[in-house]
Amino acid sequence: MNRFIVALISIVFFQTLSSQNKNLPFQPLDVFELEWASSPEISPKGDQIIYRRTGFDIMKDASKGNLWIINTDGSNNRKLTSREVNEYQAKWSPDGNRIAFVSSTDEGSELYMYWIKTGQIAKLSQLEKSPSSITWSPDGKHIAFTMFVSEKPPVVAKMPLKPKGAKWAKPARITDRLKHERDGGGYMQPGFTHVFIMPSEGGSPRQITSGNYSHGGSLSFSPDGRAIYFSANRSENWEYEFRNSEVYKVNIDSKKITALTSQNGPDYAPKVSPNGKTIAFLGYKDKVQAYQNTVLSLIDANGKNQRILSSKLDRSISDMSWDNSGKGLYITYDDRGNTKIAHINLNGTITKLADNLGGTTIGRPYGGGSYSVSKNGTLVYTYTRPEHPSDIAVLQPKQKQPKLITHLNADILDYRTLGNVEEVWYKSTYDNRDIQGWIVKPPFYDASKKYSLLVENHGGPISNYGDRFSPEMQLYAADGYVVFYPNPRGSTSYGEEFANLLYNNYPGQDYNDVMDGVEYLIKKGIVDNDNLFVTGGSAGGIMTAWIIGKTNRFKAAAVHKPVINWISKTLVADNYYGYANSRYSGQPWENFETYWKFSPISLVGNVETPTMVIVGMNDLRTPPSEAKQFYHALKLRKIETVLVELPDASHGINKKPSNLISKVAHTLAWFRKYNIED
Repeated sequence: MNRFIVALISIVFFQTLSSQNKNLPFQPLDVFELEWASSPEISPKGDQIIYRRTGFDIMKDASKGNLWIINTDGSNNRKLTSREVNEYQAKWSPDGNRIAFVSSTDEGSELYMYWIKTGQIAKLSQLEKSPSSITWSPDGKHIAFTMFVSEKPPVVAKMPLKPKGAKWAKPARITDRLKHERDGGGYMQPGFTHVFIMPSEGGSPRQITSGNYSHGGSLSFSPDGRAIYFSANRSENWEYEFRNSEVYKVNIDSKKITALTSQNGPDYAPKVSPNGKTIAFLGYKDKVQAYQNTVLSLIDANGKNQRILSSKLDRSISDMSWDNSGKGLYITYDDRGNTKIAHINLNGTITKLADNLGGTTIGRPYGGGSYSVSKNGTLVYTYTRPEHPSDIAVLQPKQKQPKLITHLNADILDYRTLGNVEEVWYKSTYDNRDIQGWIVKPPFYDASKKYSLLVENHGGPISNYGDRFSPEMQLYAADGYVVFYPNPRGSTSYGEEFANLLYNNYPGQDYNDVMDGVEYLIKKGIVDNDNLFVTGGSAGGIMTAWIIGKTNRFKAAAVHKPVINWISKTLVADNYYGYANSRYSGQPWENFETYWKFSPISLVGNVETPTMVIVGMNDLRTPPSEAKQFYHALKLRKIETVLVELPDASHGINKKPSNLISKVAHTLAWFRKYNIED
């Protein structure tokens, strides 16, 4: 009897605790508990799936990912190996008996092999650098990959030898490259990426491309295994033709390289048809504008008869692969803030197969994700909704609804009350266009109340938000805000013309689109007109700074990692060479007035809004000097302001989860200071 009472009390206590936990909104430390699936690869027979399961290490403040394997019906989900190191790039052998993958070691990343029948693993390589784009040969005897090969830096002056034991300053760092640094990576070592091949049973890798050019991206073997197709820019003027690339093939034995395409623009990601007669690739003919759709093209294996297959689709294609019959291809594209998987036949007819691809971008609700298809047409992909990051979904042939076979965040999100995400549409007052956005309502939303509004502007600006999971949006909503995140003109997934409206006009009427959304929510009675707040990062930081230079309606603003001065940004950022003519006409010294006119610093004299400025101290894309210009200008004008600098953070602030939490916490603390409800 006593045992029964104790058990009963325990059950009641657990149910009460679960109920209490269910009533908790999303918490800052919950970020460290999130997990997501990525890079699913289905076996050739379609019975098993290998995927990467990624989460955060709260002690190391970094992401960590291991390979897991699961049956297609959702059973027997298990870790592939017992190793507690990063594992990624898993690829099934053509016969389905082995899995090649890349894993970190104390000496760097190496190629590994896993045998399905025995569960044994072995390290195959001892490489100088990390391998990428690993690809099996059709007969399973070889693995191709790309790898960076270092070159010696240029020498300008020869230094005298220092005395033995002397401690001099580090040697000068010298570059003569157009692109010499990369945000998140820092200084780029001199060298080039090349294609290699090695036996799948282990052995020495053999470099099969040559020359001072980088050969990157995905690789594709010819059916006979004698050639590999890849993309590169092997022009003599490759540095300055930085948007251009062509599709090439290299003979594995002779190492002869042949160009198949020649149009000015990026041609990349070649995939060989099953019969070897046709090469599919992505790209476009560059018209030098703000945005162009990436199209799917075909070309005969001899380099003739190039044609666009996806001309009926006014969307950018981001991934494609041949079906097993060779009569069509699988493709992905964003449509109205949601990523689709579809099939396109050789007549260009498109059949949508699945929605909600994504969930691998942890932070804000951007796109992403990947898929894989077995020989029998079983589709596996990363599936997301606003309620959870990516899980593994399986869509069998002829089925209309996918089956979700993992629930990686049930242990945390089943015990949280999230803010409800709702889609909104409204009209632009500038030209009557339909504009899409989303709102996140606070947990335990009360329709009889008017809430404070927090506008969150997306980056890019050539990008899109969508109905995808976002811990940042949930944290803002949990603090009592209705969060509004719009896709104004310039956003992708609404067609080429819509995204290109920012050409020579950024920021422009995208400002009106954002403010029209604010007015829409006010008229709906959802938010309080007297309690408006605005934030955003990167291009969203630009828009936030632009907004408060145009209007004083917001109680406070948080400008994250912005561009404030297009003249200084264009010549200081890691991608400094890529703006002229595609964003504004000419270089800054040739078109000073236009660059200045579209710079938020030109409006700083109008700003009266209390403004927090946040930037990563290692940001090379929108350097700290941009944030400081805005902060210093506001300080000189005696506007209430504060500068928040995040150590060890690049442009991708969310790379460290603690920085994601810090960015949100500082933003909310700043807004709370001016929120009339607090």
